[in-house]
Amino acid sequence: MQDPNEDTEWNDILRKKGILPPKEIPKDDEEEELALQQQSVVKTYESMTLDDLEENEDEFSEEDEAAIEMYRQKRLAEWKATQLKNVFGELGEISGQDYVKEVNKAGDDIWVVLHLYKQGIPLCTLINQHLNDLARKFPQTKFLKSISTTCIPNYPDRNLPTIFVYLEGEMKAQFIGPLVFGGMNLKVEELEWRLSESGAVKTDLEENPRKQIEDKLMTSIRSSLPTKHSDSEDDD
Repeated sequence: MQDPNEDTEWNDILRKKGILPPKEIPKDDEEEELALQQQSVVKTYESMTLDDLEENEDEFSEEDEAAIEMYRQKRLAEWKATQLKNVFGELGEISGQDYVKEVNKAGDDIWVVLHLYKQGIPLCTLINQHLNDLARKFPQTKFLKSISTTCIPNYPDRNLPTIFVYLEGEMKAQFIGPLVFGGMNLKVEELEWRLSESGAVKTDLEENPRKQIEDKLMTSIRSSLPTKHSDSEDDD
């Protein structure tokens, strides 16, 4: 009797007619086919986000679930890695030895804000306080501080405070000396705006806070000036 599992043209015809049952697949081939099916399922959903997978969960067949769960865990791990990447959130302290590693080689697409300061200079202390707040607000940006002369030998005190802004080892902006910062009246929002103009942070401020202060100052000055009417009365 002819073997029904034999690969012959005649058996293929009989299978198509339903006379012979489908050819039995060896166990190794079954496992390989199942693996291919799972890979196919993963490829079908590989463009989906975690939210998409949740929304379409009811559409998955039982055969899909193992592959989908495997892919879900993969996407979850990727999401966690993204969340942890480049998150700083505090003002770090470096020395001159750390400069190249922490600033010039900070990494791709990482903005670095470096404050050169000295203890005993009130404006430097104020800026460090502001940078602490901004570091928490913008954790994707790397905020650093360094005592000026440990970072750059013989750096003149008259240039303090100094802020350098870097991206991928290239200096994008520099703020040097007390006059640039406007003295001890500097607000954290003003510093945030300055850094946003350099690209280091993405602010939600709609306009320069300094402009609002200047507008209020000009209004106050105008209101205190004598009018022409009062001048004429004084003359009489």
